[in-house]
Amino acid sequence: MGLYAFDMAHAWPNLQVLELFIAVVDEGSVASGARKLGMAQSNASRSIAELEAELKVPLLERSPRGSVPTAMGLLLADSARELLEAARRFNSVVRTSGGEAMELRLGASHTIADMLLPAWLAELKRRLPQARIDVQVENSAQVIEEVQQGTLQLGFVETPNLPVRLNALVVREDELVVVVGPDHEWANRPGRIGLQELAETPLVVRESGSGTREALQEVLAGYDVVEPAQVLSSNAAVRVAVAAGAGPATLSELVVRDQLASGELLRVPFEGEGITRPLTAIWSGPRRLTGVAAELVAVAAGKT
Repeated sequence: MGLYAFDMAHAWPNLQVLELFIAVVDEGSVASGARKLGMAQSNASRSIAELEAELKVPLLERSPRGSVPTAMGLLLADSARELLEAARRFNSVVRTSGGEAMELRLGASHTIADMLLPAWLAELKRRLPQARIDVQVENSAQVIEEVQQGTLQLGFVETPNLPVRLNALVVREDELVVVVGPDHEWANRPGRIGLQELAETPLVVRESGSGTREALQEVLAGYDVVEPAQVLSSNAAVRVAVAAGAGPATLSELVVRDQLASGELLRVPFEGEGITRPLTAIWSGPRRLTGVAAELVAVAAGKT
Protein backbone atom coordinates (compact mmCIF):
# COMPACT_ATOMS: atom_id res chain seq x y z
CA MET A 1 0.00 0.00 0.00
CA GLY A 2 1.33 3.46 -0.89
CA LEU A 3 1.19 6.67 1.09
CA TYR A 4 -2.37 7.76 0.37
CA ALA A 5 -2.83 11.48 -0.02
CA PHE A 6 -6.09 11.75 1.88
CA ASP A 7 -8.05 9.95 4.55
CA MET A 8 -11.39 10.05 2.73
CA ALA A 9 -13.40 9.72 5.96
CA HIS A 10 -12.05 13.04 7.24
CA ALA A 11 -10.44 14.56 4.12
CA TRP A 12 -7.20 15.22 5.98
CA PRO A 13 -4.13 15.43 3.75
CA ASN A 14 -1.22 13.08 4.33
CA LEU A 15 1.70 15.32 5.29
CA GLN A 16 4.30 12.79 4.17
CA VAL A 17 2.95 12.82 0.65
CA LEU A 18 2.81 16.61 0.58
CA GLU A 19 6.39 16.80 1.79
CA LEU A 20 7.38 14.40 -0.99
CA PHE A 21 5.51 16.42 -3.60
CA ILE A 22 7.26 19.64 -2.52
CA ALA A 23 10.62 17.87 -2.71
CA VAL A 24 9.83 16.72 -6.26
CA VAL A 25 8.87 20.27 -7.27
CA ASP A 26 12.00 21.75 -5.69
CA GLU A 27 14.41 19.13 -7.01
CA GLY A 28 12.95 18.83 -10.50
CA SER A 29 12.31 15.10 -10.64
CA VAL A 30 10.67 12.29 -8.70
CA ALA A 31 13.99 10.51 -8.35
CA SER A 32 15.72 13.56 -6.87
CA GLY A 33 12.78 14.33 -4.58
CA ALA A 34 12.74 10.76 -3.30
CA ARG A 35 16.49 10.82 -2.75
CA LYS A 36 16.20 14.05 -0.75
CA LEU A 37 13.76 12.37 1.64
CA GLY A 38 15.53 9.01 1.71
CA MET A 39 12.64 7.23 -0.03
CA ALA A 40 12.76 4.56 -2.73
CA GLN A 41 11.90 6.01 -6.13
CA SER A 42 9.29 3.35 -6.80
CA ASN A 43 7.42 4.22 -3.60
CA ALA A 44 7.68 7.92 -4.40
CA SER A 45 6.32 7.44 -7.93
CA ARG A 46 3.40 5.38 -6.60
CA SER A 47 2.59 7.97 -3.91
CA ILE A 48 2.57 10.85 -6.41
CA ALA A 49 0.36 8.82 -8.78
CA GLU A 50 -2.09 8.10 -5.94
CA LEU A 51 -2.15 11.80 -5.05
CA GLU A 52 -3.03 12.69 -8.65
CA ALA A 53 -5.69 9.98 -8.73
CA GLU A 54 -7.32 11.27 -5.54
CA LEU A 55 -7.36 14.83 -6.85
CA LYS A 56 -8.36 13.69 -10.36
CA VAL A 57 -5.94 16.16 -11.93
CA PRO A 58 -2.33 15.87 -13.18
CA LEU A 59 0.17 17.61 -10.94
CA LEU A 60 3.38 16.96 -12.87
CA GLU A 61 4.42 17.09 -16.51
CA ARG A 62 6.93 14.27 -16.87
CA SER A 63 9.72 14.07 -19.46
CA PRO A 64 13.12 12.39 -19.76
CA ARG A 65 14.63 15.59 -18.34
CA GLY A 66 12.56 15.48 -15.17
CA SER A 67 9.18 16.59 -13.79
CA VAL A 68 7.71 20.09 -13.98
CA PRO A 69 4.62 21.03 -11.95
CA THR A 70 1.42 21.87 -13.77
CA ALA A 71 -0.55 24.99 -12.86
CA MET A 72 -2.54 22.90 -10.37
CA GLY A 73 0.71 21.40 -9.13
CA LEU A 74 2.16 24.84 -8.38
CA LEU A 75 -1.01 25.82 -6.54
CA LEU A 76 -0.93 22.63 -4.49
CA ALA A 77 2.78 23.08 -3.70
CA ASP A 78 2.21 26.61 -2.38
CA SER A 79 -0.65 25.47 -0.18
CA ALA A 80 1.29 22.41 0.98
CA ARG A 81 4.23 24.57 2.09
CA GLU A 82 1.91 26.63 4.28
CA LEU A 83 0.34 23.50 5.72
CA LEU A 84 3.68 21.87 6.53
CA GLU A 85 4.96 25.08 8.11
CA ALA A 86 1.85 25.18 10.31
CA ALA A 87 2.44 21.55 11.27
CA ARG A 88 6.03 22.33 12.27
CA ARG A 89 4.83 25.26 14.39
CA PHE A 90 2.30 22.97 16.02
CA ASN A 91 5.00 20.44 16.88
CA SER A 92 7.19 23.21 18.26
CA VAL A 93 4.38 24.40 20.53
CA VAL A 94 3.69 20.86 21.70
CA ARG A 95 7.35 20.26 22.54
CA THR A 96 7.68 23.56 24.36
CA SER A 97 4.46 23.19 26.34
CA GLY A 98 5.63 19.76 27.40
CA GLY A 99 8.66 21.29 29.06
CA GLU A 100 11.18 20.06 26.50
CA ALA A 101 14.22 22.32 26.28
CA MET A 102 14.44 24.12 22.97
CA GLU A 103 17.71 23.42 21.19
CA LEU A 104 19.36 25.23 18.29
CA ARG A 105 22.44 24.33 16.26
CA LEU A 106 23.86 27.69 15.27
CA GLY A 107 26.78 28.75 13.11
CA ALA A 108 28.31 32.24 13.11
CA SER A 109 31.15 33.79 11.14
CA HIS A 110 34.03 35.27 13.09
CA THR A 111 33.16 38.96 13.30
CA ILE A 112 29.58 38.25 14.35
CA ALA A 113 30.65 35.55 16.81
CA ASP A 114 33.27 37.77 18.43
CA MET A 115 31.53 41.13 18.50
CA LEU A 116 27.75 40.63 18.42
CA LEU A 117 26.65 37.09 19.23
CA PRO A 118 27.47 37.10 22.98
CA ALA A 119 25.05 40.00 23.59
CA TRP A 120 22.40 38.39 21.38
CA LEU A 121 22.63 35.11 23.27
CA ALA A 122 22.44 36.89 26.62
CA GLU A 123 19.21 38.59 25.56
CA LEU A 124 17.87 35.32 24.15
CA LYS A 125 18.56 33.60 27.47
CA ARG A 126 16.61 36.33 29.24
CA ARG A 127 13.63 35.80 26.94
CA LEU A 128 13.86 32.00 26.71
CA PRO A 129 15.66 30.61 29.78
CA GLN A 130 15.07 27.03 28.61
CA ALA A 131 16.86 27.55 25.27
CA ARG A 132 20.02 25.52 24.63
CA ILE A 133 22.33 26.82 21.89
CA ASP A 134 25.20 24.89 20.30
CA VAL A 135 27.44 27.46 18.55
CA GLN A 136 30.02 26.75 15.85
CA VAL A 137 32.34 29.59 14.82
CA GLU A 138 33.53 29.29 11.20
CA ASN A 139 34.02 31.53 8.20
CA SER A 140 30.99 32.51 6.14
CA ALA A 141 31.53 29.91 3.40
CA GLN A 142 31.66 27.09 5.96
CA VAL A 143 28.54 28.32 7.75
CA ILE A 144 26.65 28.51 4.45
CA GLU A 145 27.72 24.97 3.49
CA GLU A 146 26.60 23.50 6.82
CA VAL A 147 23.25 25.28 6.72
CA GLN A 148 22.69 23.90 3.21
CA GLN A 149 23.57 20.40 4.40
CA GLY A 150 21.28 20.67 7.44
CA THR A 151 24.11 20.34 9.96
CA LEU A 152 23.25 23.80 11.25
CA GLN A 153 19.68 25.04 11.71
CA LEU A 154 20.60 28.72 11.57
CA GLY A 155 23.62 30.75 10.52
CA PHE A 156 24.85 34.32 10.72
CA VAL A 157 27.22 35.35 7.94
CA GLU A 158 29.01 38.47 6.69
CA THR A 159 29.33 37.73 2.98
CA PRO A 160 27.13 39.46 0.40
CA ASN A 161 27.23 36.31 -1.77
CA LEU A 162 24.43 33.93 -0.75
CA PRO A 163 22.95 30.88 -2.52
CA VAL A 164 19.49 31.62 -3.91
CA ARG A 165 17.95 28.54 -2.28
CA LEU A 166 18.66 29.69 1.26
CA ASN A 167 16.30 31.89 3.22
CA ALA A 168 18.02 35.10 4.27
CA LEU A 169 17.26 38.13 6.41
CA VAL A 170 19.65 41.07 6.83
CA VAL A 171 19.77 41.84 10.56
CA ARG A 172 22.07 44.88 10.32
CA GLU A 173 24.63 46.67 8.16
CA ASP A 174 28.34 46.59 8.96
CA GLU A 175 30.94 49.16 7.93
CA LEU A 176 34.34 48.07 6.65
CA VAL A 177 37.19 50.47 7.37
CA VAL A 178 40.73 50.76 6.05
CA VAL A 179 43.26 50.63 8.89
CA VAL A 180 47.04 50.96 9.15
CA GLY A 181 49.67 50.90 11.87
CA PRO A 182 50.90 54.22 13.36
CA ASP A 183 54.17 54.04 11.38
CA HIS A 184 52.61 53.34 7.98
CA GLU A 185 53.03 55.94 5.23
CA TRP A 186 49.25 56.37 5.08
CA ALA A 187 49.05 57.31 8.77
CA ASN A 188 49.27 61.05 8.12
CA ARG A 189 48.14 61.29 4.52
CA PRO A 190 46.12 64.43 3.80
CA GLY A 191 43.69 62.95 1.28
CA ARG A 192 41.27 60.03 1.16
CA ILE A 193 41.97 56.63 -0.36
CA GLY A 194 40.05 55.42 -3.38
CA LEU A 195 39.28 51.99 -4.79
CA GLN A 196 42.01 52.16 -7.44
CA GLU A 197 44.75 52.81 -4.88
CA LEU A 198 43.32 50.17 -2.56
CA ALA A 199 43.40 47.60 -5.37
CA GLU A 200 47.02 48.48 -6.20
CA THR A 201 48.20 48.10 -2.59
CA PRO A 202 49.23 44.73 -1.06
CA LEU A 203 46.81 44.28 1.83
CA VAL A 204 46.68 42.01 4.85
CA VAL A 205 43.53 39.96 4.24
CA ARG A 206 41.48 37.13 5.69
CA GLU A 207 41.40 33.66 4.16
CA SER A 208 39.25 32.66 1.16
CA GLY A 209 35.69 31.99 2.30
CA SER A 210 35.78 34.76 4.88
CA GLY A 211 32.88 37.20 4.63
CA THR A 212 35.29 40.08 5.19
CA ARG A 213 37.46 38.90 2.28
CA GLU A 214 34.46 38.36 -0.02
CA ALA A 215 32.99 41.78 0.79
CA LEU A 216 36.32 43.40 -0.12
CA GLN A 217 36.53 41.37 -3.34
CA GLU A 218 33.05 42.50 -4.33
CA VAL A 219 33.95 46.15 -3.74
CA LEU A 220 37.11 45.79 -5.84
CA ALA A 221 35.45 43.82 -8.65
CA GLY A 222 36.52 45.28 -11.98
CA TYR A 223 39.91 46.45 -10.69
CA ASP A 224 43.26 44.73 -11.18
CA VAL A 225 43.97 43.64 -7.60
CA VAL A 226 47.56 42.89 -6.58
CA GLU A 227 48.54 39.89 -4.47
CA PRO A 228 47.96 40.26 -0.71
CA ALA A 229 50.79 41.09 1.64
CA GLN A 230 49.59 38.35 4.02
CA VAL A 231 46.62 35.98 4.24
CA LEU A 232 45.52 35.21 7.82
CA SER A 233 42.70 33.15 9.31
CA SER A 234 41.39 35.44 12.06
CA ASN A 235 40.55 39.08 12.66
CA ALA A 236 42.91 39.16 15.62
CA ALA A 237 45.82 37.98 13.49
CA VAL A 238 45.09 40.63 10.86
CA ARG A 239 45.00 43.34 13.54
CA VAL A 240 48.36 42.25 14.95
CA ALA A 241 49.96 42.11 11.49
CA VAL A 242 48.69 45.59 10.58
CA ALA A 243 49.87 47.06 13.88
CA ALA A 244 53.31 45.51 13.26
CA GLY A 245 53.56 47.23 9.87
CA ALA A 246 52.75 44.34 7.51
CA GLY A 247 50.43 46.56 5.50
CA PRO A 248 46.94 48.06 5.46
CA ALA A 249 43.80 45.99 5.94
CA THR A 250 40.08 46.35 5.50
CA LEU A 251 38.20 45.11 8.57
CA SER A 252 34.86 45.55 10.26
CA GLU A 253 34.65 48.71 12.34
CA LEU A 254 33.33 46.47 15.12
CA VAL A 255 36.57 44.48 15.14
CA VAL A 256 38.95 47.44 15.35
CA ARG A 257 36.91 49.81 17.52
CA ASP A 258 39.09 49.34 20.61
CA GLN A 259 42.36 49.54 18.65
CA LEU A 260 41.24 52.77 16.97
CA ALA A 261 40.34 54.25 20.34
CA SER A 262 43.73 53.35 21.82
CA GLY A 263 45.74 54.52 18.80
CA GLU A 264 47.15 51.05 18.13
CA LEU A 265 45.58 51.29 14.67
CA LEU A 266 44.63 54.33 12.61
CA ARG A 267 41.68 54.69 10.26
CA VAL A 268 42.37 55.90 6.73
CA PRO A 269 39.54 58.08 5.35
CA PHE A 270 37.81 56.57 2.33
CA GLU A 271 36.41 58.32 -0.74
CA GLY A 272 32.68 58.30 -1.33
CA GLU A 273 30.18 56.68 0.98
CA GLY A 274 32.56 54.07 2.39
CA ILE A 275 32.22 50.31 2.31
CA THR A 276 29.28 48.51 3.88
CA ARG A 277 28.15 44.90 3.89
CA PRO A 278 25.10 43.06 5.21
CA LEU A 279 25.17 40.85 8.27
CA THR A 280 22.64 38.16 7.43
CA ALA A 281 20.74 35.36 9.13
CA ILE A 282 20.39 32.30 6.87
CA TRP A 283 18.40 29.08 7.12
CA SER A 284 16.96 26.36 4.90
CA GLY A 285 13.46 24.91 4.77
CA PRO A 286 10.28 26.93 5.36
CA ARG A 287 10.54 30.67 4.83
CA ARG A 288 9.05 31.50 8.22
CA LEU A 289 11.22 30.71 11.24
CA THR A 290 9.68 29.41 14.44
CA GLY A 291 10.71 28.74 18.01
CA VAL A 292 14.12 29.63 19.37
CA ALA A 293 15.58 30.38 15.91
CA ALA A 294 12.88 32.97 15.24
CA GLU A 295 13.45 34.55 18.63
CA LEU A 296 17.21 34.78 18.12
CA VAL A 297 16.83 36.40 14.70
CA ALA A 298 14.38 38.89 16.22
CA VAL A 299 16.96 39.73 18.87
CA ALA A 300 19.70 40.15 16.25
CA ALA A 301 17.50 42.41 14.16
CA GLY A 302 16.60 44.52 17.20
CA LYS A 303 12.94 43.52 17.15
CA THR A 304 10.88 43.05 20.28
